Amino acid sequence: MAAGNHTTLTTPRFDTPVKVLIVISPYYSDIAEGLLKGAKAELEAAGAEWDVVEMPGALEIPTAIGISDRKSNFDGYVALGCVIRGETTHYETVCNDSSRALQLMGLQGICIGNGILTVENHEQAAVRADPEGQNKGGGAAAAALHLIALSRKWGDIRKDIGFKPRSDDYLMAGDNDGPKTA
Repeated sequence: MAAGNHTTLTTPRFDTPVKVLIVISPYYSDIAEGLLKGAKAELEAAGAEWDVVEMPGALEIPTAIGISDRKSNFDGYVALGCVIRGETTHYETVCNDSSRALQLMGLQGICIGNGILTVENHEQAAVRADPEGQNKGGGAAAAALHLIALSRKWGDIRKDIGFKPRSDDYLMAGDNDGPKTA
């Protein structure tokens, strides 16, 4: 376990309802139960509505979130699962690819709390998944809520895309007749 203190932010409050999809892999069912219990408690404490969908493994979680984001109306997502190191490099592939996919979607503006545990053994996972312990499921739900709050805070701000000409005059490529006026 990491040494030292860490800061936990106050859970945001919302004026309008929040709808979150929890996408979970129950591959290690006892670990998944703890993660899910912690996430649900955090969402309920914030007054958020939630739904749950199960996927076979951690690699399918980002795809499920991507599909849901395109075809539904959730404000955010909580990704929950567990990857335990084994004897092959499959561990690195699953950890890296699921994390990278979630991060890329987050950079596109999708509000995702990542609670996919990546651990060396079952004991480490149990400590992290325990709602009365490290409560990583609750932490992932809190992260999603903070991102939703930030998205709503800045949701009405619109920025121009591209560039604006310095004036209404513009030049066309290959046009030697001088500037045109829009």
